[in-house]
Amino acid sequence: MHNQSIQQLAQWIHQANEIVFFGGAGVSTASGIPDFRSAHGIYAGPHGKTYEEMLSHDYMLLHPEAFWDFYRNVMLYPDAQPNAAHDALAAMEAAGKLTSVVTQNIDGLHQTAGSQKVQELHGSVHRNYCMGCGKRFSLPEILPMDNVPHCPHCGDVIRPDVVLYGEPLDDDVTAAALRAIRTCDLLIVGGTSLVVYPAAGMIQYRRARCNLVLINRDDTAYDRQAELVIHQDIGEVLTEAWKLAQE
Repeated sequence: MHNQSIQQLAQWIHQANEIVFFGGAGVSTASGIPDFRSAHGIYAGPHGKTYEEMLSHDYMLLHPEAFWDFYRNVMLYPDAQPNAAHDALAAMEAAGKLTSVVTQNIDGLHQTAGSQKVQELHGSVHRNYCMGCGKRFSLPEILPMDNVPHCPHCGDVIRPDVVLYGEPLDDDVTAAALRAIRTCDLLIVGGTSLVVYPAAGMIQYRRARCNLVLINRDDTAYDRQAELVIHQDIGEVLTEAWKLAQE
């Protein structure tokens, strides 16, 4: 797959000192985790409900049974494993090339693959906390609990530490992501249609001399702003480009 676009990306990776990867749902689909829209299509839940509504802060508070039923069936994939894209990014970080992964995903697969510098804009399914006493729980701890998990210490409802619709992004995570994007000399964006804001707007903070590479199955609104656009499988692209960059 030594096409011209892959070779150009490999050259930029070789030359770069601070690479940031900004990713979305398309990074994890090869691991068997569907994107939200596909996931909602396989869920036989209440008719007329959008996934935005069912994954909202208000819906969680007003309809905890329905929220957790949807969340458990659609958002949790505890057996999912990293794919070639996660592995390539972890290898780039280990080699000192990649300074940060900024992800919209909540599956934790970047960390499972070995990445340590990960900014999770929308939180993680692996972290949960009691809305009463604040005690924290891992994913394995809440999976065996009743549909709506309750804290064994105070009895209040446990919620996932993910950013629901109607909730703001975490200020510290956002600040760290923006710092990384502002200082990088190569910004690789992959597996995202760049339609979810405010996260998608972050790539506008890159420096003028920072090359922008978009790797996505479909066109995005940012294609014209990118120095390189690749419509191929993201795992194959990153694996091949990293291999070439090391030669």
